[in-house]
Amino acid sequence: MPPLPLSFSRCRNSAVLWAALWAALSAAPLLLAGCGHALPAIAGFDAPAWRSDPYACHNRRAALFAPLLAARETLYEARADDVNALLGPPDEEELRANTEKVYYYYLRPGTQCNAGHVRSAAPRFSLRFGPLGTVTEVLADPL
Repeated sequence: MPPLPLSFSRCRNSAVLWAALWAALSAAPLLLAGCGHALPAIAGFDAPAWRSDPYACHNRRAALFAPLLAARETLYEARADDVNALLGPPDEEELRANTEKVYYYYLRPGTQCNAGHVRSAAPRFSLRFGPLGTVTEVLADPL
């Protein structure tokens, strides 16, 4: 078979290149959206009551905590946005190296209830997020 003319060869290679580029760009959102999972409803957990007690200053969170602790396995690999939707914004957030962060939610009233919300030794619920923005560790101080 005789070789193809140079101009036809270039067009064919260009079409293959564009097809490969289109396939790669089409798959990118699917790969990025695949990190983590949405949080299911947690039986017995009153999320609105939890969110309405920032810094645990109204002393409601300790009573609400048992169902959340029992369902701690469902929190692993959850995305930060889903955690915020469930628990509200964290009382404290710690940023670490390599884009890791920790959310802290107080469980009992303490010095964090004073003006300025100074860090307290009161019991806390901690969620650690890895570089992909999903929960990698769930910790709870004893009540």
